[in-house]
Formats: sequence, C-alpha cells, structure tokens
Amino acid sequence: MRISRFLALAPLALGIGLVASGVHAGDKGFVELFNGKDLTGWKTILQNGKPDDNKTFTVKESVIVVTGQPNGYFYTDKSYKNYVLQFDWKYIKDGNSGCLVHIQGKHQVWPKCIEVQGLQSDHGNIFPVGKIENSFKKNAEAQKKAIKMGQWNTTEIICKDGEITSKINGIQVATGKSELTQGPFGFQSEGTVLHFKNIKIKVTD
Repeated sequence: MRISRFLALAPLALGIGLVASGVHAGDKGFVELFNGKDLTGWKTILQNGKPDDNKTFTVKESVIVVTGQPNGYFYTDKSYKNYVLQFDWKYIKDGNSGCLVHIQGKHQVWPKCIEVQGLQSDHGNIFPVGKIENSFKKNAEAQKKAIKMGQWNTTEIICKDGEITSKINGIQVATGKSELTQGPFGFQSEGTVLHFKNIKIKVTD
C-alpha cells in the first residue's frame, strides 16, 4: 500500500476504532460508572430500609431496568463534589423518578439531598429534598423543547461548589445553588418502569 493511500485511510480507520470501542471524541475525561453487566460500584436501598430484593434494580442487555415498585434508589458507593454526570434514560410508560445529588446522612427513602427531577414531563427541574437553603430556577420553555417523550434522552448534571446545572439533550433546563456541596448520588425507583444506560462521570476537582 502506498503511503499516500495509507494516510488517506488513517482517519477512517481511527473513527471505526473509536466506534468499536464505544469511545467518542466528546467523552474525553469521562469514566463509565455502569459496566453494562451488573451494579458493581453501586448500592441500593428500598422503602422502609429493606435490603435489595434483586428485582427492583436489574441489568438486562446493558441497560439498568428500574421497576418503580417499591420506592427506593441505587446510589454510588463514593462521594463526589465537583463533576459532570451524564446518563441516558427512557420511560416505558410516562412516570416519575429523579437523580438525587449530594445525598446527606443516613440512606433512607427519601434522604436529605438535591433532586434533579426525573419526572418525564418536568425532567431536569432542580429542588431540595428536606430543609436546605437553595436558589434554583427552571426555564420551562427550554425544558419542553428538550424532552423527547418516550424516547432515549441524555441528561447532563454539572456540579461545582454547590452550584448545579441540568441539561437535557444539550439544552440547559435549570441552574442554581444550595448549601450542599458534595455526597453520593443515586437514581430513584418511584412508581413506573424506567431504563438507564451510559452512566458516566468526569470529576473536575
């Protein structure tokens, strides 16, 4: 093969390699938190402090399937402060959930934290769970444009020294600040079947 032909094909070969490995150009600095096989690196809690029943949170075909019943959440076994979190989600039927950020104290349903709303029609809204000083604002018009009902969506949550910003499919939905600055984060089971995949984080400390 001539050198000129090799150089012409090199970018194409590199692109194929990136797709095959599941790595994309925009993923630089991100670490996968879900291995596509099981919930290694995560813990779970159900309503009334019950242990995991191995039914509420399961993995099927590289997707975390959340039944919605009983209430509970799966959460990171580590605490995080400043980071960018990205994840894909899709409802089978319209329903409710949320990403619990900066979880405080004892794990219970529900813990003191900041919730980035997972309710499909209000996804990305940010508000406190418990008595927490906060100031969050939502752009309802942007939110309506961003959400793809019944389809796979990508949410991005940016945390920086107590400030939190949410984006859906690249569109900023809400932003603001609270007195909480760090803690584990988790995803709720709250009433209906919901799927998650491609959960990844970029720590920015």
